[in-house]
Amino acid sequence: MKEDQSVPVPVPLVEVRRGSITESRHRGHIIAVDGDGRTVAQLGEPEKLVTYLRSSCKPHQAIPLVASGAADRFDFTPKEIAIACASHSGEPVHVETVREMLDKIGLDAGALKCGVHEPFSAEAAQKLRETGEKPGVLQNNCSGKHTGMLALALHLGAPVETYDQPGNPVQLMIGRTVAQFSDVAEEDLAVGVDGCGVPVFGVTVRAMALMYARLVAPPEQFDENTRRTCLRIVEAMIEHPEMVGGTVDRLDTEMMRAAEGRLISKVGAEGVYTVGVLPSAEWPRGLGLALKVEDGEDRRARPTIVIESLRQLGVLDTAAQEALKPYSTFPVRNNRGETVGEVRPEFELQMV
Repeated sequence: MKEDQSVPVPVPLVEVRRGSITESRHRGHIIAVDGDGRTVAQLGEPEKLVTYLRSSCKPHQAIPLVASGAADRFDFTPKEIAIACASHSGEPVHVETVREMLDKIGLDAGALKCGVHEPFSAEAAQKLRETGEKPGVLQNNCSGKHTGMLALALHLGAPVETYDQPGNPVQLMIGRTVAQFSDVAEEDLAVGVDGCGVPVFGVTVRAMALMYARLVAPPEQFDENTRRTCLRIVEAMIEHPEMVGGTVDRLDTEMMRAAEGRLISKVGAEGVYTVGVLPSAEWPRGLGLALKVEDGEDRRARPTIVIESLRQLGVLDTAAQEALKPYSTFPVRNNRGETVGEVRPEFELQMV
């Protein structure tokens, strides 16, 4: 059979309106699946579109750290496990936490290979500019993840100098974990290089949703150690949402705070977003939600889509919706500060 080479067709999800005119539209793909892999709702062609998980993979990249015993060997706390799953803001609390992790494993910041960028935190970045300091590697949003990888390398006796390379046992373990949770064979995973230099895996948007459904409700065929590891990671993220994102103005953090223990969420670059809804009366096997904004828009389209999707799925109660209102729609303003339009969701999930 000839392989289908057609481009998966996205659907309109967000409108940018100015007055009576829609100036722009953001299109994409959405899917929600339960822990048994049953599709609950979708739009677009999420079962066909293959894209990179990017930072949405971080909780799964932390699974070998915990499951191997490395986290326990180095006495990592739930707070430190949470930052291993994080795209943190580079605030002082994040820098100090990563530094403490490095102290525990006997290495310093020079061992990290994630690179340097300005902190996501506007306040932290402003302080650096005011003092004339340059950003450091600990302020990189991936420094917690990389420190976890270093800890795993030490625990395995793998070369720490090449912990970031595809052939290192650390990355091989992570690849096997992604394959296990996504139901994609290792040899079929698309592999690229992430912004922080480590391997990044490409799967369908549907497989992303399945990965998160299984993270919050691991299936019985997974071994007991893996199931316990999932519980520890989920609990760490819920207990310390400020470590996963930031203390203020970070969607992952605000989503988990607003949901009060009902979900975990993780942003990925280029318009990717993933959510795991914990088992409940309505979703006894949990629920995984994944989306991809086709044009990669991260700031106005992505939060609008994920919040509206969770509202339509009945995951967010009235209080949570109110708490997330600053992220659910955005005003369009002119140079005088007047509101002249709105960025708003414009879709209805197809329930299955």
